[in-house]
Amino acid sequence: MSRKHDVSSIRTDRAYLYLTVDGKRYRIPWGDCSPRLVQASYLERRRVEVSPSGYGLRWPLIDEDLAIEPLIAGAEEILAETA
Repeated sequence: MSRKHDVSSIRTDRAYLYLTVDGKRYRIPWGDCSPRLVQASYLERRRVEVSPSGYGLRWPLIDEDLAIEPLIAGAEEILAETA
């Protein structure tokens, strides 16, 4: 089965979800993700999985599933930093 998206990294902090999807890096405020994630603890947000199809993300500790395309559609793309 081919994957919808290649998610090569996921990182979280208290304010943002950081994703690298199909070679592009994004920073997404938790408030732009879902009300359930806004209310989740830092530990609950950190436990995230990519679906086998590459279509979505799953937070099993709070039973939340989100499709990747809507998340990145309005997200800030982080450009490569230059020294």
